[in-house]
Amino acid sequence: MDKIDEVLTRGVQQVLPDKKDLADLMAKRKISLYQGFDPSMPSLHLGHFVGLMKLRQFQKLGHRVIFLVGDFTGMIGDPTDKLATRKKLTREQVLENAKAWKKQISMLLDLEGQNPAKIMFNSEWSDKITFKDLIEITSNFTFQQMIERDMFQERIKKNEPIYLHEFLYPVAQAQDSVEMDVDLEVGGSDQLFNMLAGRTLMKATKDKEKFVLATKLLVDKEGNKVGKTTGNALFLDSTPEQFYAGIMSFPDEAIALGFELLTEVSLDGVQEKVKKDPMGEKKRLALEIVKLLWGKDKAQPSQKNFERTFQEKRPTFDIKVSSGGTLAGTISPFTSLTSISDAKRLIKQNAVDVNGKVISNPSYKVKIGDEIKVGGRTFLKATK
Repeated sequence: MDKIDEVLTRGVQQVLPDKKDLADLMAKRKISLYQGFDPSMPSLHLGHFVGLMKLRQFQKLGHRVIFLVGDFTGMIGDPTDKLATRKKLTREQVLENAKAWKKQISMLLDLEGQNPAKIMFNSEWSDKITFKDLIEITSNFTFQQMIERDMFQERIKKNEPIYLHEFLYPVAQAQDSVEMDVDLEVGGSDQLFNMLAGRTLMKATKDKEKFVLATKLLVDKEGNKVGKTTGNALFLDSTPEQFYAGIMSFPDEAIALGFELLTEVSLDGVQEKVKKDPMGEKKRLALEIVKLLWGKDKAQPSQKNFERTFQEKRPTFDIKVSSGGTLAGTISPFTSLTSISDAKRLIKQNAVDVNGKVISNPSYKVKIGDEIKVGGRTFLKATK
């Protein structure tokens, strides 16, 4: 029960309808649980990492874990916290984005062995739902339930549109729970509305209680999500060195929370240690995370690289690139999305400098000898 209590406490915002009832169920039998991940980008990021860590904890206790790829819901676009309508994606875009995910989740979840995590796609059932089915499913929800969401209320105040397909997102997510017949859904606390929709539908159609576990969000003191700052978004397809440096960009107030959400180390005395030596604890956090994702062999070199490049103020412009092209074209292979548009975004956000000077023009012509810094972790030198 101590291990169960830790899983239901560490990094957890709340458990609904009741934490004790879920703990009792977990003590009686192995439960089935999932978290859904919409492939809106080709790589999982720091926010997904938090969810993967929680799934990992349940898997280690022997429970049946499902990693659900939202290849159907991803085409709709989750309206959570969005004050404007998301751009809809095609099935091709969604599947292309999800291609590399299996390798990334295998860094944290066991996909083989005696109790492998299962990867599922929600198009398997959602593609087959007829209009008649949809009417039947949506009859379990009210307009009042949907319209009460904060982001919709904000749009109403601003006289901005709310499209019907946005109302259908939580309905589609709720259907996932029913189709997989799970006992528990895991998600960030910002997903609580969508997860509770699954409880409503499960109760209405199967007369079954579905538990909801909302994890804490990795945010700074202003409530902004950490790891999404200009030029410093952290993705699981980056290098150990880039990830280490990205963790070192965390604000001090996020260090203790980082240990809670992103590591498996003991939390005893962490708050006091952070107060006493924030830089030392941030290094320890970065080391533990890199070790967890890439292994001990990659952790120490990543720390040494950071200390040489950042603390000693001696960046090594050791990635050779060609001159003559535009700045956007030159740095695009080294951006998170490896695209011209992502390169232009970074340049416009003043996250790129050449020879120590910020360049905001994507069409800047790269010359031989130019030293280009992309974000805080990538250093390029034009050599030919």
